[in-house]
Amino acid sequence: MIDPTNTELYDLVLRDAPYVIAAYGILWIALCGYVTFMLSRMLKMSKEISLLEDAFARIK
Repeated sequence: MIDPTNTELYDLVLRDAPYVIAAYGILWIALCGYVTFMLSRMLKMSKEISLLEDAFARIK
């Protein structure tokens, strides 16, 4: 038999579990979006740096 205090705690945890799961899901989606955004910016900057290096090489 489960202690009444534990039953109350389990009810509280199970009632709030969907909100916790949703919050973690939102955080993971936001983190993945941020990482994707930063990687795309880094690739763009890398291309721009290559173009600048080529331009400076042609000047010399």
